[in-house]
Parts: sequence; structure tokens; C-alpha cells
Amino acid sequence: MIRSFRTLLASAPLVGALFFLPAQAHAADSLGEALAHLAPSADPKVIDLAVKAAECAQTQGGAPSDRLAVIDYSKPSSQPRLWVFDTVNRKLLFQELVAHGKNSGDANATRFSNAPESLASSIGLFRTSDTYMGKNGYSLRMSGLEPGVNDQALARAIVIHGAAYVNEAMAKVAGRIGRSWGCPAVRTAIAHKLIDALKGGQMVFSYYPDQRWLASSHYLKCSNGQLAKVEANTVARAGI
Repeated sequence: MIRSFRTLLASAPLVGALFFLPAQAHAADSLGEALAHLAPSADPKVIDLAVKAAECAQTQGGAPSDRLAVIDYSKPSSQPRLWVFDTVNRKLLFQELVAHGKNSGDANATRFSNAPESLASSIGLFRTSDTYMGKNGYSLRMSGLEPGVNDQALARAIVIHGAAYVNEAMAKVAGRIGRSWGCPAVRTAIAHKLIDALKGGQMVFSYYPDQRWLASSHYLKCSNGQLAKVEANTVARAGI
């Protein structure tokens, strides 16, 4: 009995270390890695690009944000392709279906536009603004931050709103959900909560493997040193 107790005492530091390792590993993960772990159905490369773009916006004078929405338009609309993260506390808040514009494609989005009346979705980095009640109910305005790519979003009324045509039943029967006039529409059941999570200056990153945009976007060109400073500030705010 005494020998067993001594053995337990001797192994206590090792046991404690084993329990502490996951927390240390979590803290050591980059924000992109941590968020990718939370959303295994998402492409980790897309999550990493979204984090880098959002952090790069802060280095260019943008206010810090606590939430990041990632839309991966390379996935079909029948699959969840919208993720909303709490970037400070490193939590996944939503994983949802999201519509693309009717002129962006059928089940898959392949065409994107910044032009008024194009009825197409836009890619790139956005910052959310205020909410309002419109013809689609409770809606969230967004400002496109990338000239020539999405900076007409406000003028085009590209907003987040709920829509009855965004539903799993339609996705299963038709192989796609309904399409918008360019807005990233979501299920009506979660629209209000999702919008409240993203309102007031949060970041939205809409991705598609458009090589011209990937090569030219200023928000994907920040140096690692700049991004490291922003991530350090985020970690400090979270108390990790």
C-alpha cells in the first residue's frame, strides 16, 4: 500500500504534465490552425487565408474584430460552406448553408462580379456594418474592402439576410439550395442570431480560387512579422 502510494506520488508530475499538454498545445496553435480544428469540414487552407486577410486588415488601420465569417464558394451550395468563428475565444459559432447569386452559377458558383445589377456574388474581404429591416427581414450591411473586387457591396445592397430557399430539404431534393441576387443568404431559423454575432465591424471572407484575386489582393500580402504582432494581440485579449 505504501509502495503504491509512493509510486503515485512519483508519477504525479508526469500525470499533471499529461493533463496540461493539450492546453499548452492549444495555446501554441496559430489562430488559423485552431479554427481549422474547430471546423474539420472546412478547407484549412481557406481558413488560414481568411485569418491572414482579417489580421492584415488590422495592420492597415482597421479596428480589431472578434468574429470572422468564412464562406467557401468553391463548395457546392448543398453543403455547409459558411463558418462563423469567435476568434478571441477560439470557438465555432455557426456552420451553415449559404446561398450564392443566381448569375454566379447553379449548384456551384463559378462566376463573381462587383458590378451593380449583376445578380452575382462577390469574393474577397468585407467588414460588416449596421443592421436594418428590409424586404428580406432582419439584414446586415457589409462594406467590401477590396477595390474592383467587392467595393460596390454597399451600393449593390449585398447583405446577409435570411431566406426560405436556404434549407436542407431543398438541398437534398434538388442538389442545391435557392439562389439570391448576390447576397450570402442563410436559413431564416438562424439568420437573426447569426447577424447579431457578426454586426458592428466584424470580418467576412468570401473565397473562391480565382487566381487573379489571390495574386493581387492586398489583404493576402502582409508579412509574417506584421501578422505575428496582430495574433499576439489577439492572444493577449483572450488571456491564453
